[in-house]
Amino acid sequence: MSEEDADRDDHDREQVVAEVRDRVDPAAEERMRLREVADRLIERAETAATELCADADVLQVGSTARNTWISGDRDIDIFVRFPPELDRETLEEYGLEVGHATVPDGHEEYAEHPYVKGEVEGFDIDVVPCFRLESATDIRSAVDRTPFHTQYLNRRLDDNLAGDVRVTKQFLKGIGVYGSDLRTQGFSGYLTELLVCEYGGFRPLLEAAADWHPPVELDPEDHGRSSFDDPLVIIDPTDPERNVAAVCAAENVARFQHYAREFLANPRVELFDADEPEPLTDAALRDHLEQRTTTPVAVRFDAPDLVDDQLYPQLYKSLDGITNGLDDRGFDVFRATTFADDTAVVFAELAVSERPAVERHEGPPVHVRDHAAGFYDAYADDPNAYGPFIEGGRYVTERPRSFTAAREYLESDRLFDVGLGAHVETALEDGYEVLVGDDIAALLDEFGTGLAAYFDPRP
Repeated sequence: MSEEDADRDDHDREQVVAEVRDRVDPAAEERMRLREVADRLIERAETAATELCADADVLQVGSTARNTWISGDRDIDIFVRFPPELDRETLEEYGLEVGHATVPDGHEEYAEHPYVKGEVEGFDIDVVPCFRLESATDIRSAVDRTPFHTQYLNRRLDDNLAGDVRVTKQFLKGIGVYGSDLRTQGFSGYLTELLVCEYGGFRPLLEAAADWHPPVELDPEDHGRSSFDDPLVIIDPTDPERNVAAVCAAENVARFQHYAREFLANPRVELFDADEPEPLTDAALRDHLEQRTTTPVAVRFDAPDLVDDQLYPQLYKSLDGITNGLDDRGFDVFRATTFADDTAVVFAELAVSERPAVERHEGPPVHVRDHAAGFYDAYADDPNAYGPFIEGGRYVTERPRSFTAAREYLESDRLFDVGLGAHVETALEDGYEVLVGDDIAALLDEFGTGLAAYFDPRP
């Protein structure tokens, strides 16, 4: 590449970043409005907290406290810190009292302990109690660590880096890997901020990521201790026993690498915009099935009443269990996924949906006398088995297959022998339907968008 071409590419990248930054940077009026609401709520929380406990204090945490929030974000996270001498039950009681005093119309939600969530003048407010500790290594629950994250990053982030964090967050949103929830399994806000700080900006991060060879390990504070087995390891600067990127799935690390290379090679604003496909039509679905000549199957049931962070790990576990069950019985799973809304679906595409009435079962080599004799005796008098006979020095029998069709297996009690999420298993016990072939068109009304993404896979 000539120097002139390189300069042109640099200019294109800078132009795209500038355009995105102009879009994601909050305007002065937006900043002022958020600051007014946050200050008012913090004062209200402080008054309520110190009336209950004189040693309590209140601080704002999260992206709006670190100046890394994207224009349009409406989250204000208020943490109420109580002294460590307070017992957990009292902390929870006081925390809810302060939360309701701060957000009178709020409602209670539960993570590791209860907190109050609500809306004030268009802003989404969380009021969360935690313990005020000397070190993040002394935490009693995950939320105790959050104030340390804010303190650490406020020392490292300047306005330029904060701006690059916003651009990076928008990039991660655009490619579909932003969020540490257990459905997305992607990059958290804190992880994004650490990566931008560690590499010195958006573009240096992308240039580094394009050449990552997982496992990648970063240790911002040189703690020098690591025992993590993850594709991306970022040792928490405030707690050396924690990998900030632990939730990040290998495929999302790879997806980030792919699009980092895409941006560097062909910078464009479209990479920063999430591109949700149009719902799949019945005609398009039938075209895909005709072209692929695979057999789609779906197990559909009422979705358990769980928050996503509880539901999706159970769906992923059930997806693995059911697809392994299909594979083990010779119904080769081509590809599979899971969807959830009012109902939930484990969806698999099979390369083979029907099998012969018999299956081959190999025994031990004949020279392994005891085991070989046991195998021979087990099948020698079985009127339904062919053999045993000898092939390649070992006993072989051909025995009746338990299930000759995938539908037959999925509708049987054997489905419950695989690893299922506890609530998913209960839901299946209450009843489910099996859809095969063209019958999966019944999923289109609820999961047309998910099926569109499935049949048009992208990095």
